[in-house]
Amino acid sequence: MADKKGNRKNNRNNDEDYNPKFRKMRKKVCVLCSDKNFVLDYKNPEQLRKFINDKGKILPRRATGACAKHQRDITIAVKRARHIAVLPYTQN
Repeated sequence: MADKKGNRKNNRNNDEDYNPKFRKMRKKVCVLCSDKNFVLDYKNPEQLRKFINDKGKILPRRATGACAKHQRDITIAVKRARHIAVLPYTQN
């Protein structure tokens, strides 16, 4: 008898979980870990705008690529900037 797995058309490495619609993404590297000269400053709104979306919400780790430690630092910096009115709480 013929093996059913051998008759599949898109047989990639005989992987049972292979799905042609799903590709593994490259892991994002933390900007703050990779560049030692990059200092996060809550008084610099241009720097913090990379970590918030167009509505003013803080982007999650999966979007920014930051590690857990630096994501907490980003959150604190954005909140401090909002508190002293350097960044708005919401965008219109």
